[in-house]
Amino acid sequence: MTKPDILLPRKMLPIVEEQLDEAFTVHRLYEADDRTAMLAQIGGRIRGVANGFVAMGNTLLADLPNAEIVASFGVGYDHINVADCLAAKVMVTHTPDVLNEEVADTALGLLLMTVRELGQAEQWLRAGAWTGKGPYPLTQATLQGRRMGIFGLGRIGKAIAKRAESFGLDIEYHGRTQQEGVDYPYHATLTGLAEACDTLMVVAPGGAATHHAVNADVLKALGPNGIVINVGRGSVIDEAALIEALETGTIYGAGLDVFEDEPNVPEALLALPRVTVLPHVGSASQATRNSMGQLVVDNLKSWFATGKALTPVPEMTRL
Repeated sequence: MTKPDILLPRKMLPIVEEQLDEAFTVHRLYEADDRTAMLAQIGGRIRGVANGFVAMGNTLLADLPNAEIVASFGVGYDHINVADCLAAKVMVTHTPDVLNEEVADTALGLLLMTVRELGQAEQWLRAGAWTGKGPYPLTQATLQGRRMGIFGLGRIGKAIAKRAESFGLDIEYHGRTQQEGVDYPYHATLTGLAEACDTLMVVAPGGAATHHAVNADVLKALGPNGIVINVGRGSVIDEAALIEALETGTIYGAGLDVFEDEPNVPEALLALPRVTVLPHVGSASQATRNSMGQLVVDNLKSWFATGKALTPVPEMTRL
């Protein structure tokens, strides 16, 4: 039986590539010296795409006229133009749930690091300042008594809330709509949430609807004791406004795992003393990334075996 042809635009985990080679005829676009020529040659045969954060819309779809499915690696899928895929009748899947706990753990770790300046304290020790200058200065912020506002109370947001409650934090939230069965206070606007809280946990997905949602007005509403943590998408925060708010003391500090122009991080942000930064490692454990990769494979196998995807993105209900 002929194996379906699959396009692999970017190198993926061994667990993904090995299983794809077993089940499909895999065309590795990332190995081509001339990608345009390769797509012209094999594009018409491609029925599926295993996508690892490669931008995808009409431009690439035009080279793949018989594509049926794009199986994306990651819970976020703002790099894929879902409207274009819907118009072309191409299924889009992602990898939700399998990374919830890992990202939630990272979010709480980043919050603790930011509030107590743990990364800066470590560098103080490593640089010899403990012996040369004395103890690290007392941190002016504490986690005790804080009220956390979660922007994006989805699967990951709820996992973060559960952990935050165990630290004694009060939880409130903002999203597109108020959720049934959720007891946390809901705010219809993001500014309203910021006014009610002193800790803003950003877990919202990227895309046009959330672009720069955390702007100067939201940061001002958060106040001088405010701390912003972002484990969602870098595009959700207006980075220039964030830098200004930190420089002027409009807010206290920030912990960021994601940025607007990754892997480039503004020097002005790195120079600020109460900013903790991580290189987008929210779900980056081998175990979790393997689970995400497995779901990419399973979505492709399910589609070609049954015509159904396991974890389609929400918009695919219209397909």
